[in-house]
Amino acid sequence: MVHMERQRINPAGMNPGDKRPYKATITSDQFLFHEMRITARLMIGGMAENEIPKKIADENLFQYPTEKSIKRLASVCISRLNAMNSNTLVQAISEQPGRVAKQICLYAMMKQSRLVWDFMVTVIGEKYRLKNTNFGRIDMNSFFMRLQEQDDAVAAWSDSTVTKIKQVLTKVLVENEYLDNIRSSHLNPIYIQPVLENAIRSNGDEAALPAFNCFP
Repeated sequence: MVHMERQRINPAGMNPGDKRPYKATITSDQFLFHEMRITARLMIGGMAENEIPKKIADENLFQYPTEKSIKRLASVCISRLNAMNSNTLVQAISEQPGRVAKQICLYAMMKQSRLVWDFMVTVIGEKYRLKNTNFGRIDMNSFFMRLQEQDDAVAAWSDSTVTKIKQVLTKVLVENEYLDNIRSSHLNPIYIQPVLENAIRSNGDEAALPAFNCFP
C-alpha cells in the first residue's frame, strides 16, 4: 500500500518544472511568523526594501538577544514576501488575524523553498487528496528517501541536517494547526483562507492548493 502511494505522489520526480536547487536553509531560517509580520508591516508602510534590515536591526524589532542574524533573517523575510508576488498577501500578513497570516506565511515559505513546496504538496497535499489523515515518521522518512534518490545535493546532507529539517517541517505543521503537537499522528482538517486561495489562483499556483486541503 505504501508503495502504491509513493507512485502516486512522485510519478515524475516531485516537480520536474522546478529547477531550483534544494537547500537546507530552513534549519536556521525556520517559519519566522513574528518576523514576517513585522517585515510585512514595514513593506506596506512604504519603506524601501534595502532599508528594512537596517531598521529592524537598529531598533531590534525582532527582539533578539543579539544582532548576529537579524539582518540576514530580515532579508529572508523580504525574499519570502516578494516570492508571493502579491501586495494583497503582504498586507494580509501585516494586519489579518494570526491564523490567516500564518497560512499565508506558509505559502510564502513554500514559494521561497523548493523543499518546503515539495513536502507540502507531495506529502501533505497527497494525504488530503487520499483522505488519509495518518501522519508520522514514515511519511517524513519516505519523503527524504525519495529526495536523496533523486538529488545528489540532498544525498550529501548529513543525518543531523536531515533530522533538523524534519523537526522544522513538523513545527511548521504544528504552527499552522495541521498537527496538534509534534508527537501527533493525525492531520487535522485545514480550510484555506479565501484571500490566499484567490492569490494562489491569480499566481497560477493551483498546484499548491492541495497543501491547504483545497481541490478543484
